[in-house]
Amino acid sequence: MKKLLSLVLALALMMSMVSIAAADVPADWEPFAENVSITIPVYDRGQAGVPNVEDNYWTKWIQENFGDKYNITVKYVAIPRTDVMTKYSMLAAGQDLPTVLMEYDYPKVTQWAADGYLTTFNMEDFAAVAPTYYNRMVENNQLTYTQINGETYFAAAFRPYYDTTYTFQNFVRMDWLKQVGYDHVPVSTSEFNEAMQKIKDAGIAEHPAGGVMVTGLGSDQNYAWRTWPLDEKEWAMYGDYNIPSLGWEPNYKLLKNENYKFNAGLINPEYYLTGTEDEKTNFINGETYQYGSYISASMDWLTAFYEANPDAELAIVPVPTSVDETYGTNPGYRTDNPFGMMVGFSAFASEDQIKAAWMYMEWLTQEENLYTFQWGIEGENYNLVDGLPSSVSDYNGDYKMGYNNNKDYWCITVEARQAGTIEDVISNNLPHDLPQDFTEDVIAWYYNKCKVRDAGWAIANALFSVSMEAEGEYQTTLVEKYKEYRDKLTMCSVEEFDDLYKQFAQEYLDAGYQEVIDERAAAWEAGNSTHLLNQNAEEVDLSK
Repeated sequence: MKKLLSLVLALALMMSMVSIAAADVPADWEPFAENVSITIPVYDRGQAGVPNVEDNYWTKWIQENFGDKYNITVKYVAIPRTDVMTKYSMLAAGQDLPTVLMEYDYPKVTQWAADGYLTTFNMEDFAAVAPTYYNRMVENNQLTYTQINGETYFAAAFRPYYDTTYTFQNFVRMDWLKQVGYDHVPVSTSEFNEAMQKIKDAGIAEHPAGGVMVTGLGSDQNYAWRTWPLDEKEWAMYGDYNIPSLGWEPNYKLLKNENYKFNAGLINPEYYLTGTEDEKTNFINGETYQYGSYISASMDWLTAFYEANPDAELAIVPVPTSVDETYGTNPGYRTDNPFGMMVGFSAFASEDQIKAAWMYMEWLTQEENLYTFQWGIEGENYNLVDGLPSSVSDYNGDYKMGYNNNKDYWCITVEARQAGTIEDVISNNLPHDLPQDFTEDVIAWYYNKCKVRDAGWAIANALFSVSMEAEGEYQTTLVEKYKEYRDKLTMCSVEEFDDLYKQFAQEYLDAGYQEVIDERAAAWEAGNSTHLLNQNAEEVDLSK
């Protein structure tokens, strides 16, 4: 039986560590006597218009400025963003894992530890090689998350604004809304469905709500469908989004609404064949109302949208602030983890390779190096405006950066670019050469999100300080079953839905979900989990 281990909240270790001060890479760094080769993973997102992720100007820049200096050969390996676990499994089978393994989600990295992919290490040794990186973990209370069952497996990247993240935005057709009588963007479920029906009835779009295939892992996050105040035991049992909570009331409400939209013709009847790139294309072609994306200074799909729809007007979906009495939805949302990438190291790597990887992480964390990797070359990728970098959003020259300003490379140390105030940061992470400028909209969105968070609607998932064996054993099976059941529940008739939901929920429990939630409940009852914080949510007044 494979064990899925959850992170031990080792506060005692954090308190006992001695902070090591450093403003630069350690003075005792010397080139390796013999060349050391390390491999770093980088997401391949299948995005058109970005350089080869394994070989481009910036991978060469790393080699020339870091690798050559210390006699380290730095290679990159592409990891498909939509099939991370399969790729790592294949690499492990061939004993060809990259030196670094990194991911955002607990279940993935702890599964690697359980499967023997990762080595343990001494955090004091890491601190000696990478003091800047280590000190930042101390300052942000991140050492809590670096251990599994008392053994150190991870370093934690920094995630600014983790509980009010503004970097993903949903763009909608404001011109369509105006055509059917709206002067605002609907945010409640009932008003959204009403607006989609009006757009459909007006002949503007056949299936305006679009739709995309369900991938299983991380699908159907139901935070906004939960009943407040939250029950802490239920939160601990069902709250994790990596195994969808089929059978829990919030999931029922969410899928009931999907079933309604499908039967009303609001959703593309072939959504289950529609991938994320198809979804984007449908939006660009004027077939769907909404498309969500991470923002960046260069957003090729927005450029393509305005070229295809020169008279269109877009808007950003506002932050929800109230309960929808019709559907029982609310402003609740999942916060990100208080860290970015969880960075582990291959069980097949040598001591020199692991040290070289630590050096790579420390070198990238240095302000000057990180600045160049994030912003590029002045006069090419960015210009200085009032002393702050401003990206050239349509840059397509020799120094063209990877997806989202090279993020999939520098995410090993930090999750977002920062320069100046939050207003400056947001402005520099948006394109400014489009018919519409969304800077003020995203700034307002961020501050409204802060108000919603402060009112108690932000939800962090439970973390457990004991091994969770059932998750490791059943996660893959449950995710695949959920995909199957979810599509059938979406496409069945309205009259069939309730009986079919009960049937599938029981089959899901029998397939292992009962063991998963029982294990979580036992851990919560024994005091081996985190607790809900500030969950007595209040109404939010954005006018103040």
